[in-house]
Amino acid sequence: MNNKIRTPTFVDFDQRLSPHFTLGEMLRSGRAILLQIDNVPSEKASPFESSYTEVVENMKALAMNVLEPLRQQVGRVIITSGFRCKQLNDAVGGVANSQHLRGEAADIHITTREMLDKYTRILLKTDFDQLILEPINSPIKRWIHVSYKRSGKNRHELIDKR
Repeated sequence: MNNKIRTPTFVDFDQRLSPHFTLGEMLRSGRAILLQIDNVPSEKASPFESSYTEVVENMKALAMNVLEPLRQQVGRVIITSGFRCKQLNDAVGGVANSQHLRGEAADIHITTREMLDKYTRILLKTDFDQLILEPINSPIKRWIHVSYKRSGKNRHELIDKR
């Protein structure tokens, strides 16, 4: 755990990924703040993480192709988890090959069954890679996981845990 979070100077949290989503929204993490983890992509790629430039390009593609179409139909969309550095992904129990590590995934906050159903109908019309529907009655898992890949064919994989 870091004693102090040291955000690199090259990070512009106000950078627009799309008309309604910023880099800061996709990097912000309550768990990272709590655990004092600096949740920003590395400047250079490593065996565990993509480079900063690649992560930002992946997040732009996710925002433009999946999140924006949702935002345009429902209004404000709350991202609870976007990019995760390896340390944060490990801390939250993420899988080793999580698309969050590459900036290809976002978890979207939901509050009701109606909201879940509406968001799902809209997201199913986008070119998503993976859509995971968590149980709405869960006390902790109240989100939709959605991902998008810039390279290769998106699978349109729906995993319904409801």
